[in-house]
Parts: sequence; C-alpha cells; structure tokens
Amino acid sequence: MTHLERHNSLRRRTGRVLVAAAVVLALAGCTGNGSSGPTGSGMATQTQGGGGAQTGEAQPARSIPDIVQSVQPSVVTIFTKGGLGSGVVYSKDGLVLTNEHVVGDSTKVEVAFADGQRTTGQVLATDAVSDLALVRTVRKGLPAVTFAPALPRIGELAVVIGSPLGFENTATAGIISGLHRSIPGSSSSSLALVDLIQTDAAISPGNSGGAVVNGQGQLVGISEAYIPPEAGAVSLGFAIPAATAQEVAGELLKNGVAKHAFMGLAPATITPEIAQQLGMTQAGGVVALNVTNGGPADKAGIQPGDVLVSVDGEDLETAEDLLAVLRKHEPGDVVTVEIRRGNETSTVKVTLSDRPAG
Repeated sequence: MTHLERHNSLRRRTGRVLVAAAVVLALAGCTGNGSSGPTGSGMATQTQGGGGAQTGEAQPARSIPDIVQSVQPSVVTIFTKGGLGSGVVYSKDGLVLTNEHVVGDSTKVEVAFADGQRTTGQVLATDAVSDLALVRTVRKGLPAVTFAPALPRIGELAVVIGSPLGFENTATAGIISGLHRSIPGSSSSSLALVDLIQTDAAISPGNSGGAVVNGQGQLVGISEAYIPPEAGAVSLGFAIPAATAQEVAGELLKNGVAKHAFMGLAPATITPEIAQQLGMTQAGGVVALNVTNGGPADKAGIQPGDVLVSVDGEDLETAEDLLAVLRKHEPGDVVTVEIRRGNETSTVKVTLSDRPAG
C-alpha cells in the first residue's frame, strides 16, 4: 500500500529529534506486493484491558520460546489487493483486530491463520483516528489473545509477533523503551501517532496490526509504526497501547464507530518559521491555525492565532501533545485551556464534543 509508506525526514530542533509529518509513517503499514515499505503490528484479547496510567506489577516472565509458542496461534496475516499486514484474534468467534491502514478501503480481505488455514474476512468497522479495524471471519473456536491488565513498565520484556515482509509467524524481542510517546510532526498526517508505547523489538513492514506481548504472553500493544534507519534511527518502534485497542475495538463492535474527544481547532507546533510570522521571540508551543465555526473552541472564545499554553495544567510544546491530552478525554468532558493572545494570557473552559465523521 504505497499511500501507507510515509517516509519522514528528521530534523533537530531545541535539542529534540523531530520527525516530519511525512516521516511519521514509517507507519508499519502493509507490505505492498513484495515492496519493502514500512509497516507496523498489533494484537488484542478477550479479557478486560488495563486502565491508562497504571503500570503492571512485576510477575515471573516465561521464556521467549514459550511465549512465542503460546501467542503465535492468536496472530494472523492479512492480505489485501495492495499488500499484506498482520492482525490478532480478538475473540474466539472469528473477530480479528488489526490496523485501519492495513485494510485501507478494502471491504474484504484474506486472513491466514497460524495453522495454515486461510479464509475470507469481512471488514466490519474501522477507525482512522486510532488506526484500528475489526475483521469478521467465519472461523470459530479461535484462541483469542489476552489483554494485559495495565501498561507495561519501562525495561520490561517485549515480544513482537507478525508477518514482516510476508515472513509469517516471525518473532522479535526487546524491551519496552518508553511510554506515552508521540511522534513529533505527525499531527498533520495522522491522529494515531500519539500516546504510544515505544519498543526496541524490531518492527518492520508487514508487522502492522500484529502483537506486542509481555513476559506473560499478554497483549500490551498493537504494533503501529517505526522510524526507519535512513532517518538515523536504531530500533525505534511504536505500538498502540492494549487499553486503547480494547476500548476502541469494543466501541466498533457495539456501535460500528468509535467516539473521540474533539476541540474544534487545527493545531500546529510553533516552528521558528511560524514564530517569525507571528512575531514571537521563540519557537515551541501550539497555535490554533484555524477554529471550527460553532465548535467547542469557537464557543469558548478561542480564535485563530491564539497560542495554547496548557490543558488542565499539562504544558503543550507540540501539536502532538494536544492530541495526546485529548486522547485521555471523552466527548462531553470540560477542560481548562490556558491561551496566550498577543501579550495577554487567560484561561477558558472548553466542553469537548465528539469528532465529526470524515
């Protein structure tokens, strides 16, 4: 899927490596008919997922071969007209969870299981904001993955299972390198690359939608993206947290759509160029490029050109920071936003709405 192979260029700003919007996606997307474009991975389970800010309790880890042997039957390969990706068995009655960018605009895909069987899959529902999708297959009695009850700890074992470049049932291992990661520069091309889990376990094209599991074989994330070596990166992979995947999958299954908090403005990181245009002395922060007429921000009095300093006390340095904050909220929540207009700073209350379709 060539449109999924989004290559980025890295640039250093204020001591940070910024990934340009085009980079971001080294979205571990589908491999396109033998191409070596970037791709990601992920997986799901049948038990209740963990809640956001918690971290898991240390438990005895199993051996990597034992983990792989137990989890592989729950990981599938998904074939589309444009290429292939990975997925995980969400429920024993034939539901498979994968990335939205793996299925793309397909309504039907082919699903290959670890036991060698293949079947047609119907794309049941997709959510571009979280980059997740559900696929219905006719198989029953499948081994569903088990969601981890909480976020992993940094340094914990991470095992990635999927079909990189079409090599089915491939396993790589590493550690959890970071939590709550957002890929700088991604907001202009994707809303999904925020609040991610970082791992140094190798993620390659075709892994997308596959599993990232812990030392107990529980799903901790769905592989989403990586930063390619040509951008100067070494083992930088990212996954959607299991709790996010479980919540969105549940909404998709129940309602066919997932709800996401919406502020009603287009945020942009204040680069040196934007700072110069706005007459600012330094870069950093988030500016409202435009404001949706009648939307939450508009109703709260936020105007285009206003600088968003913080939300509920959380400082904003990049547009991705704002998206990550919104990811924690539900439509209807009221947040306190500190804004700067010219030389004046004030706070406003914004009642978030549901993100419009499209």
